[in-house]
Amino acid sequence: MARLKKNAHLYELAKLGAHAQLSELLQEARLLIGLFPHLRDSFDKDELPVNFILRRGRDRARAKARTKPRWPAAKRQAAAARMKKYWATRRKSNKK
Repeated sequence: MARLKKNAHLYELAKLGAHAQLSELLQEARLLIGLFPHLRDSFDKDELPVNFILRRGRDRARAKARTKPRWPAAKRQAAAARMKKYWATRRKSNKK
């Protein structure tokens, strides 16, 4: 069990490192495009790899699918009241 926790910690550290490295690369690309604006149009979007184009479309579709309508205020308050009641009864039953 301790091994899994250790691996999870290493995984989190690796994610943080990858995130930092990616943001550095993106910043460098922005600087290069700022210095050399002609690079922005230096590739043809139709010549991108197929899996890259499909991934981009998939990510856009998922982003649209994830948007959920928000609950009205009355519905949120009713749910909050139900949960407060639920947890109050749980606390009472645990004390006994």
